[in-house]
Amino acid sequence: MENIASGVINVHVDPKDKEQANNILKSLGLNMTTLINMTLKQVIKKNGVPFEVVNPKTVYNNELEDALKETVKIEKEFKNGKRKGYSNANEMLRSILDD
Repeated sequence: MENIASGVINVHVDPKDKEQANNILKSLGLNMTTLINMTLKQVIKKNGVPFEVVNPKTVYNNELEDALKETVKIEKEFKNGKRKGYSNANEMLRSILDD
């Protein structure tokens, strides 16, 4: 049998976060050690963090701003007759299929 040395990582986490994470992992058939090992393997494989790291507030604000700009544009196009309006989904589908 191969002798596998293991390293130890000590991490300080919020006890409530740890409990919630453990419960989720348990429901997935995993434990914290397995998750940490999987994550480290992915960091190595991807040569970086294996998930997007962003400031959610910034992303939300940028997405919201873009959506609002698009809404204003669509509204203007509708008022100027450059965009059709529909009363329901069936009316929209009929229009699409007729074009």
